[in-house]
Amino acid sequence: MIGNPVVREQLGSEIGQFAQLMMNMRIYVGNLSFKTTEHGLENAFARFGQVTDVKIMQDRETGRSRGFAFVTMANPSEGQAAVEGLNGRELDGRNLTVNEARPREERFGGGESSGGSRSYGSRRSSYGGRRG
Repeated sequence: MIGNPVVREQLGSEIGQFAQLMMNMRIYVGNLSFKTTEHGLENAFARFGQVTDVKIMQDRETGRSRGFAFVTMANPSEGQAAVEGLNGRELDGRNLTVNEARPREERFGGGESSGGSRSYGSRRSSYGGRRG
């Protein structure tokens, strides 16, 4: 048992936060209209339970929606109800794709895909001719 009450309280708080995180359900929402807002998405999901977070993914350069979002529900049963209730349903003129989010795949650095890079602009043609 931890004797220091301050450490015990802090540890208890961290365990509570971890437990809360483990109880949440993260949901992928695809085929979003560019008109859809985080507030509108939250309202659609709130019919099924407590929404703890909504994030519409945006293009870094333009700030425009990339057409998908992640919604976090307070518990898995509410999240599953939202998936079943909203998958294929219309929101802002588009039929949503809604399912449990998969863990993010690891990315490799350097900006190259695992299949190598292709650079078409600096290659000469294979027959050895010169560009004029």
